[in-house]
Amino acid sequence: MQTVRQLPELREALAAFRAAGERIALVPTMGALHAGHMALVEAARRPGTRVVASIFVNPRQFGPSEDFSRYPRKELADSRMLSQAGVDLLWLPPVEAMYPEGFATNVSVSGVGDVLEGAHRPGHFDGVATVVAKLFGQVKPDVALFGEKDFQQLAVIRRMASDLDLGLEIVGVPTQREDDGLALSSRNVYLDPDERARAVALPRALGAAERAIGAGEDPEAALAQARETLAAAGFEIDYVALADAETLGAPDPARPMRLLAAAKIGNTRLIDNVAVAPLG
Repeated sequence: MQTVRQLPELREALAAFRAAGERIALVPTMGALHAGHMALVEAARRPGTRVVASIFVNPRQFGPSEDFSRYPRKELADSRMLSQAGVDLLWLPPVEAMYPEGFATNVSVSGVGDVLEGAHRPGHFDGVATVVAKLFGQVKPDVALFGEKDFQQLAVIRRMASDLDLGLEIVGVPTQREDDGLALSSRNVYLDPDERARAVALPRALGAAERAIGAGEDPEAALAQARETLAAAGFEIDYVALADAETLGAPDPARPMRLLAAAKIGNTRLIDNVAVAPLG
């Protein structure tokens, strides 16, 4: 695996891939990698495709009271994981390569980016959209892969890529989970043993709500029960919501929907989501 840290090196390596007639698949990450990221790499690996992974802890998507300074950074271990998984090129840009002096552009995706996470973390999706647009411009991939665990992020990026005619395919990869159902996340390392044991209430509450809605129960009653379950486990809830799977607006029972939740246990904020099939 080749590792590059400066744009001229990146462009040279990518030019060699394209000269050989190969497609380029991008797996953007913030590092602290786990099996969920490796699932993205596995989905990216196809005949005739070169896999490029990036690691960049993006300061623009963290709020002033969030965990940017303590976000786990494990460059050596991450590099080994990516190499063993078959990544061809690792892009490790410094901050000045992403946001050089005088950088003044902000990418904002309204609508899908304004609700849920957008409402609770103002500016977060502007930071996500801006850095992903930069990565797309630098790598110019044919396809980019993102995990469905960050479902609203995926929806924001799809909207941005469509609206700006970026000409690449955005692929969502199903959430990878621990044996007890907890979604894999780089932030799970913050959980102490007691919090980790109680954290499983999050996927279980969403799963129960999905089954109840699918069985024809009132969605609001199912959401209320999910909130009760989370509160009983000691979560501080930001939201538990049912939304349209594409727009994240009001759900239409005739269209695919998504149950999404964000809640804090101890000092760790967790998110999760599950699909809800159209009803009737």
